[in-house]
Amino acid sequence: MPVKDPLHAHLVLSSRFENIEIAERSLVDLCDYAEFSGDDSYWLVTALREAAANAIRHGNRQDPDRTVLIDYRINNSEVTIRVEDEGEGFDLESVPDPTDPGYLLRPNGRGIFYMRQFMSRVEFSRTPGGGTVVEMARRFEPETRSSRDEE
Repeated sequence: MPVKDPLHAHLVLSSRFENIEIAERSLVDLCDYAEFSGDDSYWLVTALREAAANAIRHGNRQDPDRTVLIDYRINNSEVTIRVEDEGEGFDLESVPDPTDPGYLLRPNGRGIFYMRQFMSRVEFSRTPGGGTVVEMARRFEPETRSSRDEE
């Protein structure tokens, strides 16, 4: 079923890691409604989890009094995910490249790399208050109901 009108969702979550599950469930439900393939949903959710975890851990420093804003916009050709924190921001140029041999065995530091691998577009900006916004988009071809019925 093609999406007739763009789907929108807006979440306001406190900075707790368990709230990533709420954001994930919302995205999965929207993906199911838009009849995405399982692969498309998987990559979108993985990128979302990385962005939300970064907003909570690095942006808001796990302060439950700070919020993470998440917006979804889905149409027939693209999904856009926007994640905003209330932190102090960061210098993107100072983030180490996780593919550099000196960083290969580190257990963290791959979130931005993964987002860039899984999404068609990833952009970072600052809010007027100093927080970070990551806006990611992935282009896709929705699976039709008839092709699912043939399986």
